[in-house]
Formats: sequence, C-alpha cells, structure tokens
Amino acid sequence: MRRLILLAAAAVAVATSSLPAQAGLFDDTEARVWIEDLRNKLGDVNKRLGETEKKTDTLSRNQIDFANQREVINAELAHIRGQIEVLTYELEAAQKRQKDFYVDLDARLRKLETQPEAKTEPAPKLDPHEETASYEAAVAALKAAQYKPAADGLLAFIQKYPNSTLLAGAHYWAGYAFSQMKEHLKAAAMFGKFAATWPNDERVPGALESQVASLETAKDLKGARATLELLAAKYPNSDAGKRAKLKLPKPPLKKN
Repeated sequence: MRRLILLAAAAVAVATSSLPAQAGLFDDTEARVWIEDLRNKLGDVNKRLGETEKKTDTLSRNQIDFANQREVINAELAHIRGQIEVLTYELEAAQKRQKDFYVDLDARLRKLETQPEAKTEPAPKLDPHEETASYEAAVAALKAAQYKPAADGLLAFIQKYPNSTLLAGAHYWAGYAFSQMKEHLKAAAMFGKFAATWPNDERVPGALESQVASLETAKDLKGARATLELLAAKYPNSDAGKRAKLKLPKPPLKKN
C-alpha cells in the first residue's frame, strides 16, 4: 500500500515538472484535469490506508480484551466446578441420611415391638438435627471459601460425632479445606485417613491424588512416592490411578 502511494506521488511530481515541456503535446486544461484526478486518487489511497491502520489497531485491542475475558471466564468456571462438586456431594449425603434415618427408625420400632419394657433408662443420645446442622454449617463455610472456619467446624464435628454417617465426608472436606489454606501436611493427613478408613468410597482415588500433591508441596517426596504407588496399585482403573502410573518411574529393562 505504501509503495503504491510513493509511486503515485512520484507520478504527480513528474507530471507537474514536465508540464511546460509537454505543452505542445497536451492541452493545458487537459493536463490540469489529469493531474487533479491523480491527486484525488492519491488522496483516496491515503484515506484507505488510514482506515486500514485504524481497523488493525482496533483488532489488536480486541484480541487483548478477548484474552483477558477468557482468563476471567476460566477462573469463574473453575470456581463453579468446585461449587458443583460440593453441591453434588451434599445432595448424595442428604439422600443417604434420609435412607439411614428410615432404616434406623424401622429397626428401632421392631426392637420396641419385640423387647419388654426395660426399667433402666437408655443412655442419652446426641440430637440428630444438631449433628446435621453442625455438618451443614461447616460445608456452607467451605462453599463460601471460608476455609479456616470450615476446617475448624469439620474437626469439631469429627470429634463430637465419631459414629456419624457423615464422618467420611467430614474427613474428605476437611482435607480439601486444609489444602486451600496451604496447610499441606494437615491436608495430606486428612486425605490419607479418609482413604484408609473408607477405601471403597468413590472419592478415594481423587483424595489420594490430592494427598500426593500436598506431600510434594511439603517436600515429603518419599511419602508422595509411596502414595503414588498405592494409588496406582489399588485403583489402577481410575483416572487418578492412570495418572499415578504415568508419574511413577518405569522399571529398568532386564538384560538378556
């Protein structure tokens, strides 16, 4: 584009400088019209060049804005995924609590029907409503990214309700809360206890993978290696187990 402008400008200059010499060949009026037309075309080219440069600057700014918006959207999606995971577990836990409640109620009624009245008073039992409220308050703090209150609440719940059906979730989410607080050793301990106590829970592979990350961050490479080997050996078909296999060094080839 710039080359075209330079050529046009040179043509104008040549035409103007050679006008007297060519007076015999061209009519003066025609020469002036030709030069004016050439100047107008040169002006149009300059105008289009300016518009093109403006469009290029606008596109560059838009690309930067799009990149920034993409980063913001990715961060929001990650936050939403975390909330969905928490809400999904809460729903599953609520359904399980409801089922356990009816099973327990049925067992109690059958026991009352078959046993005679006892003179001794039963031992006082913890309020199930208070138990559920305590757990849900800690999880609500976790959803609100209030990780320390959440961790404190879950630890208190574990101590107060050692036989609760929600105990597995309390350990798992306590590990998550500690990891968000950068308390890596505490997070690793919680994830490890969860995996050891409830090995059939579907969240165990993910918990072990999180334990590996916490141990690596805490520079406990020996513990991280042992957890990787456990994850790869015990849960080989899980996504976390497959990733653990890839991270473990391959055994040396045997020489013939």
